[in-house]
Amino acid sequence: MKTFVVDLGKCNGCYGCQIACKDETVENDWMPYSKPQPNTGHFWLKMHEKIHGQVPKVLAEYRPALCNHCDNAPCIEAAPEAVYKRADGLVIVDPEKAKDNKALVDACPYGAIYWNEELSIPQKCTGCAHLVDEGKLPHCVDACATGALMFGEEEDLADLIAQSTHRWDIEGTAPRVHYLNPFGLFVSGEVWDPAADLIIEGAAVRLTDEAGEVLETVTDGFGDFWFKHLDAGTYTLEIAAAGFKGVRQTIELTDSLNIGDFPLDGE
Repeated sequence: MKTFVVDLGKCNGCYGCQIACKDETVENDWMPYSKPQPNTGHFWLKMHEKIHGQVPKVLAEYRPALCNHCDNAPCIEAAPEAVYKRADGLVIVDPEKAKDNKALVDACPYGAIYWNEELSIPQKCTGCAHLVDEGKLPHCVDACATGALMFGEEEDLADLIAQSTHRWDIEGTAPRVHYLNPFGLFVSGEVWDPAADLIIEGAAVRLTDEAGEVLETVTDGFGDFWFKHLDAGTYTLEIAAAGFKGVRQTIELTDSLNIGDFPLDGE
């Protein structure tokens, strides 16, 4: 069966996939799988963007989201006469049988189904079933410049699927879109010498989580340090540099955090 794999570590937020989806489906009739997507209001593939941290240490996280083509699709349960799963795993909302069924929009817990007011039908990503039938890739995958979006047979992608995070899965739905390398949270800061009014390069920085796992780094040429891909929780931060008094601080991490400047006093 077919499946999607999304490597978030490779996604740079170019929005090429979202644009490709529009290019393939707006003003194009791909019956029996879909009627044209409206020019505005629908995002059969939607790029989610989140800004992490605080100025000046800010990073952007991107996640393309489409229909999950769930093995236990709530939309099929809500309208089995109008929604079906193909033998290859793609879930299709039949445009003719689903006509006037606006309630189907609310059946998807992922918000992947949209209402086309003009045509009076619910619509969503079809996995570009019309292209898959021709042995081609979904247009979003074909247009992905970084290789973040992948599509193929489940057994061929098994090694990647095994690395999947279930962070966005809703229990019981069994999605067939698998996400790798989630962004997580970060802690950052800057270490400097107030007496000399200079940054301190090469200061040792340790971050210890509640389980006692230790991450270590050193400050760079700007005096900055970064710890990335962290989970929320309580951490202990320790900073040490030769000739300076050390610093120790407890951090309650609920979102990415630029702690700010750490002036170190001389010993």
